[in-house]
Amino acid sequence: MSRMQRTRASQLDEVSKQIIEQLQHDGRKSYSEIGKVVGLSEAAVRQRVQKLTESGVMQVVAVTDPMRLGFKRQAMVGVKCTGDVSEVAELLSEIPAVDYVVMTAGSFDILVEVVCEDDDDLINLLNTKIRILPGVVSAETFVYLKLHKQFYNWGTR
Repeated sequence: MSRMQRTRASQLDEVSKQIIEQLQHDGRKSYSEIGKVVGLSEAAVRQRVQKLTESGVMQVVAVTDPMRLGFKRQAMVGVKCTGDVSEVAELLSEIPAVDYVVMTAGSFDILVEVVCEDDDDLINLLNTKIRILPGVVSAETFVYLKLHKQFYNWGTR
């Protein structure tokens, strides 16, 4: 079992959950500030955050609105596949404009979020990168008109 699988398989203790929740609320919060809340030293918090990120349990990133950064077209693409869906998901994950890939049950086998500079960039991406992949039967595009909500502070269980 890999280190990541061990960490995910084992339940996180309450202190690690509190650290995650603190960072979900404010990813810029200092380790010292977090330590005061959870009862650990700055060094202990830094060590736990490092273990949580190395194991893949969490990432600390700047969440942006792509449309405000010059990417004028964002879309969700529903993909129907034949064969091994995992293989198609891996191929889709390698495309730089793709920022989210999830295998699903229902009308689509995979949902893919893409971020493009404009409509021409989206058309090119669909025709030369996504629809041509082996195993892709069809791709239905849902164009985003406006980002209304994007939060990642759902807490822990």
